[in-house]
Amino acid sequence: MSAARLATLLRERQPCVVLTGAGVSTESGIPDFRSPTGLWARFDPFEYGSIEAFRSDPEKVWRFYAPRFGVLTEAEPNDAHRALARLESAGLVRAVVTQNIDLLHERAGSREVVEVHGSIRSSTCPGCGARYPLEHVLELLEGAGGGAPACPDCGRILKPDVVFFGELLPEEPIDRAFALAREAALLLVVGSALEVYPVASLPLETLDAGGELVIVNRGPTAFDGRTTLKVDGSAGEVLAAIASELRA
Repeated sequence: MSAARLATLLRERQPCVVLTGAGVSTESGIPDFRSPTGLWARFDPFEYGSIEAFRSDPEKVWRFYAPRFGVLTEAEPNDAHRALARLESAGLVRAVVTQNIDLLHERAGSREVVEVHGSIRSSTCPGCGARYPLEHVLELLEGAGGGAPACPDCGRILKPDVVFFGELLPEEPIDRAFALAREAALLLVVGSALEVYPVASLPLETLDAGGELVIVNRGPTAFDGRTTLKVDGSAGEVLAAIASELRA
């Protein structure tokens, strides 16, 4: 019944913008950071995930991230990613704003993807500014024996182009995300507890502009009381059911 109702909302409330969080990627085997069993429950985020930590000891930060790069690059899009790509292709999703850095939306076929926390697509040298694509960074990691990849030009340790604690979000993507949220007749939040700001304030932009909010997430969020529909369930199962309902 929830899938049928959400399918109806998608047909009737256009444009629809989707905001995705870690709950979409966990179904591809990628660990989340903030849940009670997530990475930050076992590792201090300011010791391994802050820009200050990277500047003071980039080798240590890379010892933490290097094995996770392997997980990210080996992961495959799941039913949720594929369903969103199909919905976009059908003209029912205008854009996907994602907090995830894993490129899985793009690999699933989504074309309009706004990455507000950066991505593993590239890494940049803080010394000379050279930027290297993921494939080259993986080669450098392998050459470093799983350690820290150094810039071939100047020797400085590369920084992944993801947002660390203490860094500002990239201006163009976050401005685009807020504009999309204001223009959305329906904001569909999938797999996010809406705890990380400023992205967590995107629902307010939609609601204040007269749009509606739907949340698909395992567990509660701070915006549950302001939704038109809340579905507590698996992102892959719910979105695949919606895509099937719309095809029917």
